[in-house]
Amino acid sequence: MQGVLVAGSTGYLGKYVTREFKRHGYWVRALARNPKKLEETGPFLEPAVRDQIDEVFVGEATRPETLTGLCKGVEAVFSSLGITRQKEEYTFTEVDYQANKNILELALASGVKKFIFVSVAGGKQLRNIDVIDARERLVDELHNSKLDYTIIRPTGYFSDMTEFLNMAVSGRVYLIGHGEFRINPIHGADLARVCIDAVKGSEKEMEAGGPETFTYEEVAELAFSVLGKEPKITHIPAPPYSLAVKLMYPFVSSRTYTISKFYATVAQMDCVTPPYGTHTLEDYFKEIAPAVGGGGP
Repeated sequence: MQGVLVAGSTGYLGKYVTREFKRHGYWVRALARNPKKLEETGPFLEPAVRDQIDEVFVGEATRPETLTGLCKGVEAVFSSLGITRQKEEYTFTEVDYQANKNILELALASGVKKFIFVSVAGGKQLRNIDVIDARERLVDELHNSKLDYTIIRPTGYFSDMTEFLNMAVSGRVYLIGHGEFRINPIHGADLARVCIDAVKGSEKEMEAGGPETFTYEEVAELAFSVLGKEPKITHIPAPPYSLAVKLMYPFVSSRTYTISKFYATVAQMDCVTPPYGTHTLEDYFKEIAPAVGGGGP
């Protein structure tokens, strides 16, 4: 039985990937700072997966001294580890780059055969944004290593789209610009299948999105429709918003500034990649609406 390590196992994508590896017959080791999260359904309905894991390795990827033996005995490593929803005490460099590099170095030393790493669609063109550059620095490390690898480049996750539903629950959705740019977001379960297929595949990089393409305006309208509400959408002109993000730099944390800059940028570009999977955004919104305080029509 082939062994795999999942780093980022308590996150949105990581939980689906953990489940999918087990479904495909892999022996699964999961790296976790807080193992209890493996026993819980996540905030975006990602499944509890403790019973899908053969070994929980308790450690912190930012602290190499806690990782001894992490990659021993596994043939493949998957990492979606990132700072997006972690505490302010860490920087993007410390987590998205250095923590993943720590795992990569252990993989190389342990004779791992394949490394699957999740970055973002269009990441090569977005390196002026710290969080993207941190992940792309790890991509650079993989390019320069002697290890076989695949970079997975998804569009937005369904979990990211939940913010549209949150705004709709509050009564109004705010869009940057006219909302005409397009995206085909992907459900974690559908992306997990892409990641598992990559272990045996030969592609060095794979872009992946969901089966449906929307404008941001259409995502907002769908959120209101699921809630049975009349759409109330406010468009914020892009240039003033971008200027406001620049002006906030001295007054907010670097994490808040970087995330704001990221959303200001991606809201003004198409992010459409090859489609995978079967999950629809409407079904996801209907499923999660009660959890965010909304109701159906």
